[in-house]
Amino acid sequence: MVYNTLLQQVQDVIQHSIHNNIMQEQVEFVVEPAQRGYGDVSSNVAFLLSKRLRQSPAQIASRIVDGCHTSSEGLIKSIQAHPSGYINAYADWDKLTQIILTASTQDGYGSMTSDQSCIVEHTSVNPNKALHIGHARNVIVGDVISRILKKAGYTVKVLNYIDDLGLQVADIVLGFKHLKYDMESPLGVKFDAYCGDTVYVNTNIQYETHPELLDIRNRILYNIEQGDTDDARMAEQITRQVLAAQLETCWNLGVSYDILNFESHIVLSGMWHEIFDRLKSMKITKFETKGENTGCWVINDKVLVRSNGTATYMAKDIPYAAWKVGIIPDPFKYVEYEGQPGSTLYQTTLQDGADMSFNVDMVITVIDSRQSNLQNIITNILADMGSKKYIHLGYEAVTLSRKTATGMGIDTDGQAQMSGRRGIYVGVDAVYKALYDNAHHETSKRNPKLDSHALHLISHALSVATLRYEMIRQDLGRAITFDMDTSTRLDGDTAPYILYSYARACRILERVPNFDHNCTPNLNEQKERELLRLLSMYPLVIRDATSNLSPKVVARYCHDLAVAFNAFYESCTIIGSGKYESGRLYLTEAFSIVMYNALSVLGIDAPHKM
Repeated sequence: MVYNTLLQQVQDVIQHSIHNNIMQEQVEFVVEPAQRGYGDVSSNVAFLLSKRLRQSPAQIASRIVDGCHTSSEGLIKSIQAHPSGYINAYADWDKLTQIILTASTQDGYGSMTSDQSCIVEHTSVNPNKALHIGHARNVIVGDVISRILKKAGYTVKVLNYIDDLGLQVADIVLGFKHLKYDMESPLGVKFDAYCGDTVYVNTNIQYETHPELLDIRNRILYNIEQGDTDDARMAEQITRQVLAAQLETCWNLGVSYDILNFESHIVLSGMWHEIFDRLKSMKITKFETKGENTGCWVINDKVLVRSNGTATYMAKDIPYAAWKVGIIPDPFKYVEYEGQPGSTLYQTTLQDGADMSFNVDMVITVIDSRQSNLQNIITNILADMGSKKYIHLGYEAVTLSRKTATGMGIDTDGQAQMSGRRGIYVGVDAVYKALYDNAHHETSKRNPKLDSHALHLISHALSVATLRYEMIRQDLGRAITFDMDTSTRLDGDTAPYILYSYARACRILERVPNFDHNCTPNLNEQKERELLRLLSMYPLVIRDATSNLSPKVVARYCHDLAVAFNAFYESCTIIGSGKYESGRLYLTEAFSIVMYNALSVLGIDAPHKM
């Protein structure tokens, strides 16, 4: 890691000076990339020592700098004490420039090595409806986290939990069986959207005027959980059709999985009974004999098993989590699920199939923050059983701006939070189509000679990039208000802005495909240095994104890199700049390679023209 080498050299020089001139004992401090105008690396070590030495930070900084000795073979040109007390180091850019350009254009730049393994579970949308824009954040966050961990060298298995039991499945079985909805979706309507928008929503409306249907729903739920019943077989048929349609949506966004885990298999495998016995023996759950939960098994006042013997969501989540962390043996076999582009997808089965190993060091479950209480309970239960591998990665909800909601056909007062039960949502497929149509229109207007296939590829890449970037550019703890117009602008913090900077670089390189890579780059302008500095920090970005499980770190880097390149492009002539041309083309090439790689970590495929 280029910049990390510079950081380490600065830290070693400062540490050596402290040891020789200030104190013998080891001092813990950090060095970090400096703010603009204050060198290349800064340290606040003088502030940390001020109280102990009873001197001002400025005095201590001067003493440390006086004792700093740099090697002519290193990357440090000079070290200076700032009057404020900070120590600022300046890089030898003649050396650093060549190292950065060489390293950043090599295969695997930014990749790390690790012997760690991890499960990432995400998506987990109930198979009774289409994915809405709120689900998109889960899908995309989970996918990007798995890509970041793979870039960091982790062995990653990606799981999608299919909740093919539960009340929401009983609802659609009731709708088809008792309310006589057609088992075929209307022409031009995907089956998942038909189930969610028509069958599920209207069935829930019927409960309000026909409460006797609730008893039928409960009987259906019981029958589904027993397994070998007509209701269970009908539920499997419907949920498998919905799942196939949902996966088409996810695959279209460039998302892939390794395993599909079915809740019905978890229940029928006996895992639940094993965990339930443990919970009772460890006195984690108790049987209520009075109050509103009479006849129920509860944990922290949360119902685990209803009085009629059916299990709640939590009861099914606990054995699944215990299986993921390896507390209980794997009862499943695995067979291929056909259709996933680019990689093999497996699904659980209780019949014949292959064995798989899931002995991992970390389990990450991506679920929205509204489930934090339940996830905390599960985390504590697993810890009581001896496992501390489980991590809940939460995120806040997605809402639509008023303008976007109205434009997508949602009647809302202000902002609309997604609700599948009430039918208040915009499907991911609908958002993708709107983004695609906009990208297709704008691209064809700017490139009238593009053939239809190239136009489609660019439009698809732009629409997927826009949706992905909007879902991960914010902190996970911050709610998103998705606005169609803002997200598709060519300026500001948007995917089109970033992709345009990449396409601009590609156009430059197409004009001069062969330049001298063995040149001595003359890259001494401020905008050139700023771009070089950012290129050198890409490995640190991957490290930080991994340690913080933060997609935003990579997204922010891509935007900063685009800003830096555009500033370089605007201030420095590239083609036709004489002795500077080869070096600036080399810098442009390095930018294009690093940007393409960073975007791929976000699951974004960058087109060469827009």
